Amino acid sequence: MKIGIPKEIKNNESRVGMTPAGVYELTKYGHTVYIQSTAGEGSGFFDNDYKKAGALILDTLGQVYGISEMIVKVKEPTEEEYALVQPQQIVFTYFHFASSEALTEAMVKSKSICIAYETVEDDEGTLPLLTPMSEVAGRMAIQQGAKYLEKPVKGRGVLLGGVPGVAPGKVLVLGAGIVGIQAAKMAAGLGAHVTILDINMKRLRYVNDVMPPHVVTEFSNEFNIRKHIKTHDLIIGGVLLKGAKAPNLITKDMLKEMRPGTVIVDVAVDQGGCVETTKPTTHEDPIYIIDDVVHYCVANMPGAVPHTSTMALTNVTLPYVIKLANLGWQKATEEDACLQKGLNIIEGEIVYDEIKEAFQI
Repeated sequence: MKIGIPKEIKNNESRVGMTPAGVYELTKYGHTVYIQSTAGEGSGFFDNDYKKAGALILDTLGQVYGISEMIVKVKEPTEEEYALVQPQQIVFTYFHFASSEALTEAMVKSKSICIAYETVEDDEGTLPLLTPMSEVAGRMAIQQGAKYLEKPVKGRGVLLGGVPGVAPGKVLVLGAGIVGIQAAKMAAGLGAHVTILDINMKRLRYVNDVMPPHVVTEFSNEFNIRKHIKTHDLIIGGVLLKGAKAPNLITKDMLKEMRPGTVIVDVAVDQGGCVETTKPTTHEDPIYIIDDVVHYCVANMPGAVPHTSTMALTNVTLPYVIKLANLGWQKATEEDACLQKGLNIIEGEIVYDEIKEAFQI
C-alpha cells in the first residue's frame, strides 16, 4: 500500500504522524511510505532520517495526498486539506468530529474512509490510541495551569506547591479518566491540594487507592462542583464521552462564583469542552479572560512537546497502521473489533452514532 505522511499545518502543531522507526517497520512489509519534506523536523526527525528508514520524500502537501492510498497524520484535516482528500482514501488520524460540523460535512463530501484514533476501543472499553496523548495533556495541564496562575498573566498569584508557613494551592479536577489521573498525579507531586470529581465510583476508588492523602475524591454533581469552584485556584476539565460532545459541567453563570484570577484548563476542548465558555485557542494565543477567570483552551496541547508526543503516538498507532496496510480497511476492521470502532465515516456515510447525535442527524 502507498502510505502518506503529510506535514501538520495546524497552528503550532509540530508533531508528525510517524517516526522513522515506524516507517522502517512499514517498509519491511513491502509498503511504500511517502513523507512530506520537513514534516518531522518539529519533532526532531529529519528528512535524512526518513530516507534511511526507506521513505520517499515529496515536496508538497498535494503530492502526498495525491499519491497515497492511506494518509496517516496527527490532527484532523484543516480547511486547506479538505479538497485534497480523495474518494476511498483512508484517513487515519484524530478527527474529533463531534466538535466540528464543517469538518464532518467536508469528510462526508470527500467520500473517504475516516478512521478516528480517538474512537478505537479495546475489549476493556479503553481508548488505546487516545491514551498516550491524554497522558501528555493531563500532565501538561498542570504545567500550564501553574504558569497562568502567576500574577503577570492575570492569575491569582498562587504557587501551587506553597512554601513552609503558606498553604499550597488547590486544584479541582473534573473527571477521573486518563487526563484527570495524570493531572492529579502532577499536581500532587508539586504539593498542591487536589480534589478529583467523577460519577464513576470504580474510578474514584482507584484514585483513592493509588494517590497520596492530599488527593481527595468526591462524587461529581452540580452541587459539589459549585461548592468547590469557589475555593479552588486551578480547575482542570478532563471529561470525555467517547466520540461525543463533552457535557457542560461549568456554566457561564458559575464563573461569577469563582475568585478573580482562577484558571481553567479545559482539556476537553477537542470534544467541545466541558465549560460553557470554552472556545478553542492556540499555542500562539493560548488564553482569554471572561469574568476575571483565565481560560486556557488549547486544542492540541501535546503539540507543544512534539518529540515526546510523536514517539508516544507511533508506539500505539503503528500496529493498526500495519494491519490496515497489510489487509486493507475492510478486512482489517472485520478481523479487529477494536479497529472497527474507529470507523466514523465510510464513503460519505456517517457510521458512528455519537456523531449523528451531536448534529441531530
